[in-house]
Amino acid sequence: MSRVDFHSNVPDKLAYACRLARKAYMAGNKVVVLAADSAQLNALNSAMWTVSATDFLPHVLAGDPLAAQTPIILTDDVAAALPHHDILVNLSQLPPPNYAQFQRVFEIVSMDEQDAQAGRQRFLHYRQQDVQPTHFVAGNSAGKA
Repeated sequence: MSRVDFHSNVPDKLAYACRLARKAYMAGNKVVVLAADSAQLNALNSAMWTVSATDFLPHVLAGDPLAAQTPIILTDDVAAALPHHDILVNLSQLPPPNYAQFQRVFEIVSMDEQDAQAGRQRFLHYRQQDVQPTHFVAGNSAGKA
């Protein structure tokens, strides 16, 4: 069963997703980041190049011939064929239908009220699937909500 972690009150979803992908990659995991749409996907692709002046985050878009060998895959297509299933970082406002394929899912929820409401709906969706998500509040020194 997948472990699902919600990270809410995030001021910048793209920067947060990049840092999360970096941390997972440095720990030896393979990561898929699901963007909400093509505009966010393009912004995410650009952000991956500037996450740190000294780090390189090897990433490709889903469908790239090098996807199977690349530890970070970016996509905006929930139906994309993906070569690995360690970690999914969801930036979209819907629960990914294929979430159970992943060992761990991170749901990133911004400070925006519309995004927060969509996050609440995703949280309820997982609970209805008998998944007990954990919840972390960004910037909260205690971590859990």
